[in-house]
Amino acid sequence: MPKPESKLPIEVLADPSNDKRQRRRFTGEQKLNLLREADKCHERGELAALLRREGLYSQQLAAWREQLERAGVEGLAPQKTGKKPRLDEKDKRIAKLEREKVKLEKEVELQRKLLELQRKAHEILGLALPRIEEE
Repeated sequence: MPKPESKLPIEVLADPSNDKRQRRRFTGEQKLNLLREADKCHERGELAALLRREGLYSQQLAAWREQLERAGVEGLAPQKTGKKPRLDEKDKRIAKLEREKVKLEKEVELQRKLLELQRKAHEILGLALPRIEEE
């Protein structure tokens, strides 16, 4: 026997809250509080209950602990996602010059130390060394 047709129109409406899910973001303070709370869990199942309650994965806690070790509390602050901005030619040149400057400063420091060593050797041997004015 066929079903009787309903006189009410059937319409399925989407829940607007499901339209676009947003990724959860935690502040550095929230991450630190959750890590402290996780560290207090000593009994069997306590940590799992905390993770379920907060909707977290254990890997998130591990990553946050690593960030905390590596960079301290500042490392827990939210990071910008996506690609890093590209450097234009001017910025690339500046970075290259800064690297060269550091390299040359190390060379100059080494040369100063070698010159000082030569002076001390000449003093020990009793040889006269002409003085050169330093900047």
